[in-house]
Amino acid sequence: MRDYRRPDGETLYWPLGPFKLRLPFIHYRFEWPDYLQGLLMCAVDLAAIPLMTELLGMPFEAALAVVLLNGILYLTHHLLGDPVVPGWITPAIPLLMAYCGGFPEGPERVHALIAFQLLLGGFCIFLGLTGLSRKVVNVVPPAIKAGIIMGAGIAAVITVFKVGGRFESFPWTISIAIGIAFYLIFSRHFNVLKKRNAFWATLGKLGIFPIIALAIVVAPIFGEAPWPTIEWGFTKPDFATLWNEYTVFGLGLPSAGMFLQAIPTMLAAYIVLFGDVLQGKALLTEADEARKDEKIDYDPNRAHMIFGGRNATMSIIGPDVAMCGPLWAAMHVVITERFKEGRKAMDSIFGGAGSFRWGTNTGLLLMPIVSLVEPILGVALALTLLIQGYVSVRIGILEARSQRDLGIAGVTAAVLATQGATWAFAVGVALCVLIYGRQFFTGENDQTFTKDLEQKAPEE
Repeated sequence: MRDYRRPDGETLYWPLGPFKLRLPFIHYRFEWPDYLQGLLMCAVDLAAIPLMTELLGMPFEAALAVVLLNGILYLTHHLLGDPVVPGWITPAIPLLMAYCGGFPEGPERVHALIAFQLLLGGFCIFLGLTGLSRKVVNVVPPAIKAGIIMGAGIAAVITVFKVGGRFESFPWTISIAIGIAFYLIFSRHFNVLKKRNAFWATLGKLGIFPIIALAIVVAPIFGEAPWPTIEWGFTKPDFATLWNEYTVFGLGLPSAGMFLQAIPTMLAAYIVLFGDVLQGKALLTEADEARKDEKIDYDPNRAHMIFGGRNATMSIIGPDVAMCGPLWAAMHVVITERFKEGRKAMDSIFGGAGSFRWGTNTGLLLMPIVSLVEPILGVALALTLLIQGYVSVRIGILEARSQRDLGIAGVTAAVLATQGATWAFAVGVALCVLIYGRQFFTGENDQTFTKDLEQKAPEE
C-alpha cells in the first residue's frame, strides 16, 4: 500500500503560497465509502434550490446551475489544505432572505444579494490575509454576539412555521421527519443505543440522510408531495439564463449604496459563520489527538481566504442565497468519527473530506438522484433550518456571560428575527451602552453559567 505521508507526518502536498495543494490518488488515498455516501447526500445541496426559486424567482434549471457551481467550489477546501467538509452558512440564511426580501423582486433584489455576498467574501479574504479574524469577533460584546446567534436560530424556525411557510405545505412530513431527526441527532437515549449496537451506530453516522430518505416515502403517503418520477441521464443546468438574468454579466454591478446597506447583515452573517470556524477547529483537534499517525494542519486564516474566495466568486458567477460557509457540521462529524477509527478505515482526513465532496458533485450530475429527491426538497430545507435553529439558540445562549447579557441577547435576537440585522445591531449597542456604560466591550461575568466559573475564580 502506498504511503501518502511526509516525514513530518502530514499528508503529501505541493506548496502553493499559504495553501497546500493536494490531488486525489497523487497526494491522498481516495476513500470510496465516503464517495458513495456523497452520491446520496447531494440531496441536501439540492435543498438550496427552493431558496433561490422562492426569493429570486429563479427557474429550477438556473438554480441547479448555482448549486453545481457552488459544489465545484466546495472542492477548493481540501484541495488547498483545509481539511473540512464545507457547506452553507445555514443560520444566516433567514437573515439574508429577510434582507433581500426588503427589495423589489427582480434586478434590484438580485443586486442586493450580489452586493452582500461580494462584501462578505472580500471581508473574509481581508481577515484571512491579515490574521485579524479572531480580533474582529472579540471586539463584539458577548451580549450582542449571543443575540445575533440566537436571533439567527429563531429566524430559521420562523421561516419554517410562518404563514405560507414550508410547514403549511408538509405538516405531517416535517413533523414526523423532524421528530426522528431530533431523536437521532440530539437524544441521550439514542446515544446509549449507538454505543451498544453497531446498526444504530452506523445509522447515527449517516447524518440526516436516513430522514431525507424517509421523507421521500412519507410525503406521498400523506398526499403532501407526489411520488418521485425517476428520470435517467444527466442533469441540464441552465447557465445561460443564470448569467444573463441573475449575475453582473447581465445586470451590471450593484450601486455603492447597495454595498453600504448590506454591511449590518454582512457583519451578522460573519459572526454566525465564525462560530462554524471555531467548531471545525475543535472537531479537528479531537481527531488529531485520536490519530497520531497524521499531523493535521488547520489554519483559520487559510480557511477564511478559501471560503471568502468562494463567496466572492459566487457573487459574480452565481449569487447564492445559501452562501458559502466554512463547515457542514453534521457531515464533518461523520467524516472525523470514521477517521478516528484508524488508518485502515480512513488513511487521511483529506481523503475522507475530499472523496465525500467528489461524491456530492457526481450526484448533482445524475438525473436519477436529482429526480428522486426533487419532490421533497422543501422538506430537506425545513429539516436543515430547524436543526440549525436548535443548535444556534443553544450556542447563542452560551455566548452570554451573565443574566444581564441574556436579557440584552433576548431582545436583540427578537429584533433580529423580526426587523433584520441593522435594527438588531442598533438595539444591541444601545442596550449595552445603557446597561454596561464603560464596560461596554467586557460586560460582566456573574457566574450564571458553569462554563464561566473557572474563569471568574481567579478574580475573587
